[in-house]
Amino acid sequence: MMEETQAPWAARDALRITRVRAVVTAPEGVPLVVVKVDTTEPGLYGLGCATFTQRFHAVAAAVDQHVAPMLTGRHPADIEDITRMVHYSSYWRGGPVLNSALSGADQALWDIAGKRAGMPVYELLGGRVRAAADTYLHAGAATLEETIEHARALLAAGYRHVRLQTGAPGLGHYGAPGSPGGYPNSPYPDGWDVQRYLRETPLLFERARQELGEEPGLMHDVHSRLTPKQAVGLARALEPYRLFFLEDPIAPELYDRLPEVRAAAPMPIAAGEQLSSVSDAARLITGGGIDLLRLHVSAIGGLTPARKLTALCELTGVGTAWHSPADVSPIGATANVALDVTSPAFQIQEGHIYADTVHEVFPGTIHPANGYLYPNDTPGWGIDLDETRAAEHPPVAHQHERWSSRVRRPDGGIEAP
Repeated sequence: MMEETQAPWAARDALRITRVRAVVTAPEGVPLVVVKVDTTEPGLYGLGCATFTQRFHAVAAAVDQHVAPMLTGRHPADIEDITRMVHYSSYWRGGPVLNSALSGADQALWDIAGKRAGMPVYELLGGRVRAAADTYLHAGAATLEETIEHARALLAAGYRHVRLQTGAPGLGHYGAPGSPGGYPNSPYPDGWDVQRYLRETPLLFERARQELGEEPGLMHDVHSRLTPKQAVGLARALEPYRLFFLEDPIAPELYDRLPEVRAAAPMPIAAGEQLSSVSDAARLITGGGIDLLRLHVSAIGGLTPARKLTALCELTGVGTAWHSPADVSPIGATANVALDVTSPAFQIQEGHIYADTVHEVFPGTIHPANGYLYPNDTPGWGIDLDETRAAEHPPVAHQHERWSSRVRRPDGGIEAP
């Protein structure tokens, strides 16, 4: 135990944190990092999402070697003080590795708080302002026709919103597989051609409106691959199809240009999932460049900073649309929904249908019903971790690196993954 980490008010009762550790599992093949915080009270522990799937070894080491000694011996109720202490404990603070480690501890402490109070976490945040979170899923395929059919199936299952991504010859696009053909006369035949993308994406949405009708909310993720001028051109080309939002039109390095993109775009702009700084996220909210904030909550440090950013969204008229694909653990997905149902800033929640193996590893995992995600009503997050089952699904490293190194343009130049 690190005595120097004790707060001056630490002696109010005997409850203490006894152990903090990272558990890494991949029941769907995607490495998920979870932090477990044990206490002196038998059976009282908390779970938090620390998933940075591409660097899970680094996050686990940060939890076990650096965060754990600071938390051991602390009272688990001191969430604000503990999270500030961990944040400031690294001279070069922030970044996705350290913030993910912090997030795991932070969310685990909120889980403990809910269990001690006998309340779900969303009640600790002030209670519901809505019953559930309206959710969208991804429709992606190698061809336009297959993408439309995938979207049609999701809408038939009760979803009202769907993100559309279609592949291309060769490697394909982000969020959709490729198809045979490629660019055989190019230095890199499997390359991603930005001009082809700019031509074909409006065709996808034209077809979607023709076949799916006017009612569904349609989204598209550029995934940061365009220049500001190209982003404006794409947004204007998509105007007739009334997108619910256009996501990540430009790279985070160019976020100072987002206000001009948003001013010229006829649809809402959503961005922020690649940020790993609370202050950068706050500037994104107040800078006039977005309509919807998309953050990977683990990457900015957990529920504690996310709820503060949510309050800032409420005060500035920005909506929330938290990042939550397969590389968010069920605990992280539940934390997102707790924020969704307790804030008037909420607009839409990205969803993922977890496989049965995930439900076995994480009993209590929430599942959409008629296109909505409902929070668990049991104390804390309402999710447990079966460590025996988790150990049956060890993670495999370097999956993303193997893919991202191949994302290039036809001339062979590397492209943002």
